[in-house]
Amino acid sequence: MRPTELPPEFEHFATRHHVPFLGVHAATATRLRTERFVTTLELRRSPLCFPLDRELYFDPLFTRHKKIAAAQVTTFGADLVHITGPGDVGILGAWVAHGLRLPLVASWHTNLQEYAERRLDRILTWMSPRLRWKISAAAERRSLDALLHFYRTRLLMAPNQEMVDFLRQRTAKPTTLMPHGVDAALFSPERRNRQDHVFILGYVGRLTPEKNVRMLVEIERALLDCGLRDFRLVLVGDGSEQIWLKANLRHAEFRGTLRGLALERAYAAMDVFLFPSRTDTFGLVVVEAMASGVPAIVASGGGPQYQVRSGQTGFVASTPTDFAQRILELRNDPFLHSRMRQAARQHACSATWDNVFLSVYESYDKALNWDIEKAEGE
Repeated sequence: MRPTELPPEFEHFATRHHVPFLGVHAATATRLRTERFVTTLELRRSPLCFPLDRELYFDPLFTRHKKIAAAQVTTFGADLVHITGPGDVGILGAWVAHGLRLPLVASWHTNLQEYAERRLDRILTWMSPRLRWKISAAAERRSLDALLHFYRTRLLMAPNQEMVDFLRQRTAKPTTLMPHGVDAALFSPERRNRQDHVFILGYVGRLTPEKNVRMLVEIERALLDCGLRDFRLVLVGDGSEQIWLKANLRHAEFRGTLRGLALERAYAAMDVFLFPSRTDTFGLVVVEAMASGVPAIVASGGGPQYQVRSGQTGFVASTPTDFAQRILELRNDPFLHSRMRQAARQHACSATWDNVFLSVYESYDKALNWDIEKAEGE
């Protein structure tokens, strides 16, 4: 059983490997469909659902589907339930698992407590800095406490080793690594089709406070101070920071939200990928950029730093000046830039979804065998 946050590649994996799979997620209508080894239960959200973020909604009445969900999980003969967050689908999945006494596995994908802190801090700019910091820090602590309580399940999965160690320590639950994969056939240097010689710096993601996108203005300023003029910042995505960024960036082009071939071409057209976020637990966009043959420069904090081999496939930078220096290094050394483009592509191609899900199913087996091992020990 899966809520919406698990990537659709999971279902594709199940089909290729002939593994029975039940996916449960929200939709505009309630229906059940089966295609080969994959069964999908779509559950309608009520008119009371409200947006938490772009394309992310929460329905306070979603647990009304407990009976139909539990019946389908029972009919399917599920061995365990895997949820991926404290959203409406995750809450329903946890409730169903507990009601049916099935092992519950949860994967941590987003540092929601950090999102709460940064967004609240931006909202309270009219307050004194000290009071604003106290309120936003308290919100982060309370949010983290609530999340850790929710994630006390049979097995936890996290997308980077730092988060694995943190959750294992704070929850005292078995925790294992669950990275992300990338489709290297879609995200590829072959999508590159450029004739100009402008140095393109790219960003893909939400333009929101938790992504630390205002650092892009500081990076641009540092580049201009160094005398670099022949460059362009291409930003793919939308969000509440877009108006501020448009007013403060001088060499930027805003593409909005792109998907499919347009997104693949946007990645491939970049010369360097910039990702200043310190709240992302993984940074899938970083791997997609590298698969497109684009070296990545990421912030020294959060999950993206673990996706980059600094000095080989990109760099890890601490400050806007560090970002600018690394950009200039690649801009002024075509041989280094070419070598890093090839290394980035090669590294990303090893991050296949098949490898990810094979590891996930191995973790499922361990979780299912713990009861047997415990009983034998007794």
